[in-house]
Amino acid sequence: MTESNLVYFDLETQKSAAEVGGWHNKRDMKMALGVTYSTRRGTYEIYREDEVPQLLQELQRADRVIGYNVIDFDFEVLAPYSVFDLSQVPVLDLMRDVEKIIGMRVPLDAISEQTLGCNKTADGMESLQWWKEGKLTRIAEYCCYDVKATRLVHEYGLQYGCIFYFSKKTQRREKVPVNW
Repeated sequence: MTESNLVYFDLETQKSAAEVGGWHNKRDMKMALGVTYSTRRGTYEIYREDEVPQLLQELQRADRVIGYNVIDFDFEVLAPYSVFDLSQVPVLDLMRDVEKIIGMRVPLDAISEQTLGCNKTADGMESLQWWKEGKLTRIAEYCCYDVKATRLVHEYGLQYGCIFYFSKKTQRREKVPVNW
């Protein structure tokens, strides 16, 4: 029996929401770089915009794609590059799952810090600046780190049946039960 291939995924864009006329125009943001981590391969893969067909092929062949806000953001950015419907890809969107449980959207950073004790290395606005400066290596490192954080949060949830976040409302660390 072959072990299932989970593919953790994140991408960074070339343009901000402001540059494309708002968040409803995510499809115009264009991918700067995409990163995957395949459990079958055991390595990260970095894709440039001209390698989107290979990225889409990897996502399509995955037993499950796991990401953070992957349905409402990453797949929307990728949609103009794809001839197939990305909603057909089996996916676990950790942000959507957490939102269903606690009733609000929580950033990956808030979860990775409280669950794993590590913060993000940068943010999307810095990535956009790096794109303008041609610093693709910086974007790749940042995106790889987000994929790793997503993978570690998911693995923690699988192992312990919960993850954590810092609630601004209660001003304390809160537990989120998950069934991944």
